[in-house]
Amino acid sequence: MAARVPVPVSAPAAAQAPDAAGPVATVRGLTRRFGDRTVLDRLDLTIARGEFVALLGRSGSGKSTLLRALAGLDEEIEGDLKVDGSVAVAFQEPRLVPWKRVRDNLTLGLTTPDAAGRAEAALAEVGLAERARAWPLTLSGGEAQRASLARALVREPGLLLLDEPFSALDALTRITMHRLVLDLWAAHGPAVLLVTHDVDEALLLADRVLVLDGGRVGHEWTVTTPRPRHRDHPGLLTLRAALLTALGVTPEGPA
Repeated sequence: MAARVPVPVSAPAAAQAPDAAGPVATVRGLTRRFGDRTVLDRLDLTIARGEFVALLGRSGSGKSTLLRALAGLDEEIEGDLKVDGSVAVAFQEPRLVPWKRVRDNLTLGLTTPDAAGRAEAALAEVGLAERARAWPLTLSGGEAQRASLARALVREPGLLLLDEPFSALDALTRITMHRLVLDLWAAHGPAVLLVTHDVDEALLLADRVLVLDGGRVGHEWTVTTPRPRHRDHPGLLTLRAALLTALGVTPEGPA
């Protein structure tokens, strides 16, 4: 069998002028292989400007692989991928540089005028104004994730990628972070792609929920319940049952 030659993929277009009329991200036929294993298999996806999308799937289904491709962190991919505008990522681990103070973590690599002022304003938005001069190792888990969000948003991205950023937080801190993310999304207006294993989190936050299956988007739901949402809303309960079924979770346990 002839070897497949990867199709060149356009990098996330930080240098391209955003097109206000088109989608922020377009993916067509995206394929990613690791040796003999195909994780993403001719995947198609479109993300509209300002849209909040949640992405779920079983472990190993390719959620983080897709996110890395959209972030421009994976060059070993085939297909067509276009991101119109800049991209920022907040990972599961905050990834703050420990030898730089919190404010300096936000300005690292930031070349815009008044980078320090923008960083301080972003920290104020996430409730960390008084921690600007703190060392990262002195932050709580929730504070570190707030700093990670501020570092992403200070770059004013058109597409914000969130890779399970709340999974290591306790339940009460997660609720606070959910509210903060929605407030920041409303204030700044980026499109958001949230990778999560938490069905309830996806339903509480997103406009659209996708499930990866077989390397493609196998299931898709639009969430029309007005915000703020509550877990016991009848519409969300119906969607929750459908999502769990799509993920192979039955009342008796995983399928």
